[in-house]
Amino acid sequence: MSESPFQSVLTPEDARLVVEGGEPPYFRDLNLDQVVARIVRGYEEYELGAIFRTRLSRTDDVLYRQEVFSDLEVDETRAHVVAFAGAMRTMRRQLAQVEQRYYARERQGWFLLVAATYAEAVTRLDSALAPIELGSRGMRGLRDHLHAHVESAEFKRLAADIASVTGALAAIRFAVNIKGPRVTITRFAEDEDYGAAIVRTFERFRQGKVAEQSSGVQSWPENSHVSAQILDRVARFHSDAFVALDEFCTRHRQFSDALIGTFDCEVQFYIAYLAHCSQLQEAGLRFCHPRVSSRAKTTLVRDAFDMALAQKLVAEGAPVVTNDIKLDGPERAIVVSGPNQGGKTTFARMFGQLHHLAAIGCPVPGTRAQLMLCDRLFTHFERQENIATLAGKLEEELQRVHAILEQAGGRSVVVMNESFSSTSLHDAFVIGRAVIGQLVESDLLCVYVTFIDELSRLSPATVSMVSSIDVADPATRTFKILRRPADGLAYAAALAAKYRLGSDQVGERLRG
Repeated sequence: MSESPFQSVLTPEDARLVVEGGEPPYFRDLNLDQVVARIVRGYEEYELGAIFRTRLSRTDDVLYRQEVFSDLEVDETRAHVVAFAGAMRTMRRQLAQVEQRYYARERQGWFLLVAATYAEAVTRLDSALAPIELGSRGMRGLRDHLHAHVESAEFKRLAADIASVTGALAAIRFAVNIKGPRVTITRFAEDEDYGAAIVRTFERFRQGKVAEQSSGVQSWPENSHVSAQILDRVARFHSDAFVALDEFCTRHRQFSDALIGTFDCEVQFYIAYLAHCSQLQEAGLRFCHPRVSSRAKTTLVRDAFDMALAQKLVAEGAPVVTNDIKLDGPERAIVVSGPNQGGKTTFARMFGQLHHLAAIGCPVPGTRAQLMLCDRLFTHFERQENIATLAGKLEEELQRVHAILEQAGGRSVVVMNESFSSTSLHDAFVIGRAVIGQLVESDLLCVYVTFIDELSRLSPATVSMVSSIDVADPATRTFKILRRPADGLAYAAALAAKYRLGSDQVGERLRG
């Protein structure tokens, strides 16, 4: 078989994926641990978690995966791949039976079944993909490699031997005579089928349709020693078929193609993610392929949402609020303020999730997206005070922020949520101003959630976004984060109006 350039559906042939050893520090803050756990549920055997944790470093690698996603978003193509994956899963279960069986002929029988399952799965996928127009480099490479494998002399010999040996074994007939503890095996004689004769005799007594009363024959986990001895004696009468089976197991000991096996594992990354997306899409949410750049800092997302919260709300039948993001020109930092419980933290998590998902080549929540391909992602969320460190809460926060500032660069993304809330308003403002200033100076992208409105007006690089309320009912949050100046007065004015505490209302009551 000629060598194929195809190597992987996860990365181009000139790239090598080095997966993360453990969970990135930002995963828990952004609730990405919950998202990934939900996606890979039911796919544990493929160990997909490491792929979902590992960001790509090149825009071409991201585009390579987006192309594969686009192909598999077509229902027909995905259905064929899912059917192939199901057959391969069956094959692995059958292969486990080979290793668990005690008797040699039983192991050989299971091995023949394994090879037949593999050959059928590969042949069907080859035939199914042949007429489909594929746009991705990954799937086209897989199709070419698959076809070359099926057309190779080795595979054709495998398929021919499977058919020959299976046919010879299926043609075997023998008789078992049981008398007390004695079991005798003889050649099969073409005697009359007494079962059919009995059915004909009693057919005249049938009255109407009779419900099925038969029960299935129990499938034992393995052959007993009696069954094994019966099989050994049958082999004496039909030695040619069993010699052929033995030769088959020796000749085709290594029958599977390594790259096809790799594809079976890697493609689960796409199947699992698309299956998860479909559950959210059924609730009316949408996903898109983002435009990514390793240089441009322009950020534009429409109708985005927090995936962890969305999967919870959809399960409860509750609506999911979407939000937009825009950073253009010199803008680098989004400062989010507004009333508590208004969706500010959710917005911050969504910003981080978008950049991670884009960096692993996945469709992102939203109808349109343009994102920077980040090289590092940092989060700073509030932590409980740890008495073991003998450091105060503010000191611990400053240490963590200092570590972020030392490591972050121009292609980094930083998400900070309610930082320095444990100190005074003045100190929080002074520290926040210094931190945002250094983040902006590093030319990275960040979201900074705060209760201090003034931090949103530091420079042209900072953009103010505010969690909104229902004007008619200030106690009701809309969970919309809108791009507008933070004044801190709108919420207070709405509350005052609701409870008739505005200056005009108070004046009227005093005069009355």
